[in-house]
Amino acid sequence: MADIRFYTNPMSRGQIARWMLEEMGQPYDSEILDYASTMKTDAYRAINPMMKVPAIVHRGKVVTECAGIIAYLADAFPEADLAPRDEEKADYYRWMFFAAGPIEQAVTNKSAGFEPSAEKGRMFGYGNYDLAVNTLADHFASSDYVCGDRFTAADVYVGSQVMWGTQFATLPSLPSFLAYGERLSARAAYQRGKEIDGKLIAEMQAAAS
Repeated sequence: MADIRFYTNPMSRGQIARWMLEEMGQPYDSEILDYASTMKTDAYRAINPMMKVPAIVHRGKVVTECAGIIAYLADAFPEADLAPRDEEKADYYRWMFFAAGPIEQAVTNKSAGFEPSAEKGRMFGYGNYDLAVNTLADHFASSDYVCGDRFTAADVYVGSQVMWGTQFATLPSLPSFLAYGERLSARAAYQRGKEIDGKLIAEMQAAAS
């Protein structure tokens, strides 16, 4: 049995955590949960009371939320060299939490048809959608990765937000976003993760038909 237990559904943000696990090169055991049944059992609620995925258990400790899982794994397995070096920490934490906060809020609110008025913009951590999106896009106009020219764990989270957003049009297909996504999607670990989840999705769809 591997030290890491990974709870996921392939049609979820679990794809982000799987990419990180593949980048680390550490063995892990997966448990695939169904939204309508196994995700709502008492056994899984004891792991994540929110009844959502992904989650990991490592050395008896539970970690949830994609950004948290990624940051934790980078720290827990320093040999993978995905955690920030001293000179990278400012960019690493700034943009990781920018993606998990302002970008996530701006995108989900806009997708739900809710956008704050100019008068109420101060109440929201991102101000408005265009401001948040252009701030992130401007960073990648001058940097190949979150921390400059080196791939780190932050790119797994931020990159997933960018690639998902441009694929499904919740983010605009700006040149800096598209170029960033191309760099990331060429990574072997990203492709392994997509292949694993793609096969799982196909199996689930076949079983449901």
